[in-house]
Amino acid sequence: MNPLRSVGARLSLALVVVVALALAVVYVALVPTLQRRLVDAKLSQLRRAASALPSQLADSELAPQDFVTNVQSSVNARVVVFNILSRTPLTLAPVADSLEGKNASDVAQDPVATRAAARGRAESGSVTRGDEQYAEAAVPLPGGPPDALLLVAPLHDTLADVDLVQRRLLVAGLIALAASVALGYGAASAFALRIRRLERAADRIAGGDLSQPVRDEGDDEVGQLARAFERMRGRLAQLDDARRAFIANASHELRTPLFSLAGFLELLRDEELDDTTRREFLATASEQVGRLTKLATDLLDLSRLDAGRMRVEHEEVDLAAEAETLAEEFQPVALGADHPLDVVVEGRPAAWADAERVLQIGRILLENALRHTPAGTPVRIVVREPAQLAVVDEGPGISPEDAARVFERFTRLEGGIATGSGLGLAIARDLASLMGGAVTLESRPGWTEFALSLPSAISRENAETPVPASPVA
Repeated sequence: MNPLRSVGARLSLALVVVVALALAVVYVALVPTLQRRLVDAKLSQLRRAASALPSQLADSELAPQDFVTNVQSSVNARVVVFNILSRTPLTLAPVADSLEGKNASDVAQDPVATRAAARGRAESGSVTRGDEQYAEAAVPLPGGPPDALLLVAPLHDTLADVDLVQRRLLVAGLIALAASVALGYGAASAFALRIRRLERAADRIAGGDLSQPVRDEGDDEVGQLARAFERMRGRLAQLDDARRAFIANASHELRTPLFSLAGFLELLRDEELDDTTRREFLATASEQVGRLTKLATDLLDLSRLDAGRMRVEHEEVDLAAEAETLAEEFQPVALGADHPLDVVVEGRPAAWADAERVLQIGRILLENALRHTPAGTPVRIVVREPAQLAVVDEGPGISPEDAARVFERFTRLEGGIATGSGLGLAIARDLASLMGGAVTLESRPGWTEFALSLPSAISRENAETPVPASPVA
């Protein structure tokens, strides 16, 4: 894989961009503001000094040149005194300069001094002469000549401080960028390593290797994803075990009746069999065909449910009548297994469902109760309002661990080779859901109830019946 397209490179680039933007914002917010404040502070200092000099010059008996020389050190700036030579256009001429050996012609047409003389008020600002920048403050001198006074202070030291801040900010920014690249790439590499471990785990699971657990000790999203992978692996392992067990059980279920049928057919070829023995063989063969038919029907129903091709009709179903049909159908089986079988009807429950599918679910629930409870255990078919059909037994009950997975496909709670396919309750749950209902389980020692709850036909009729309008007086 291209290293520049890795998570580490992309995260490092993102960190560099973020740090660079942060530094740019800091630079724009800090450096110009700092420079402006330092220059403003210098100008303010010069304005205060300039405002006091006119009165001092008026009271002094010194010549202008001597005066500016004396006050230069106290104001810490160059002092220049001007005379106005012409008003139109305004022309100033330096008559005294505190900077020894300096030709005052560089400030002869100084804009700050010119504005102060023209407007008759104090002025200040920064000017650039050559490669140097200066802070200036000028005041008019009343009763001149001289006519104006100018203070000039170089900004070299002030701007040098700003340059120092700029250099240090630049160095700090480069260090921060380098650190962000190193830390970002390191953190992303560790993050990517965890992702690659999950990728390898996913490849193992996709290849059918469900033996190795998926582990990640993190508490972040990757850790949560790893735990989801582990739950998936465990679930797939359970399904794989269930599939293997189902194949073994289905093979046994198919092999046993097939071998029996083959043996009975071979025996039936014997012309010396008496009629009674022949009828017994035919009855037993018919039972084996029934086992094969039930297994094939379960598998077909399951495939139709998975493919979404199972269709149900919706009509009003009398659940009491359905319960009586189930009791009549299973009464011989219950008597043969010594199970007292009763029907309990509470109210007049009516469901909006498919009558054949309701019977199919009832058969599954009732067959489970009769098959998986000891002989002599009472079993009841209970129908309740508004639309519920339940099968209740007084057997040993189902443990909470088994109850949590009893509706899962291929689940068989008995050890060894069981008599069922492990698909009945899963089919019942899916059929109930297809009709807008649900199959639920409640169990405790000595009592177990599987209940099919369906939409009520009465509630549907009430919802569809229009309310008659009130008569108009």
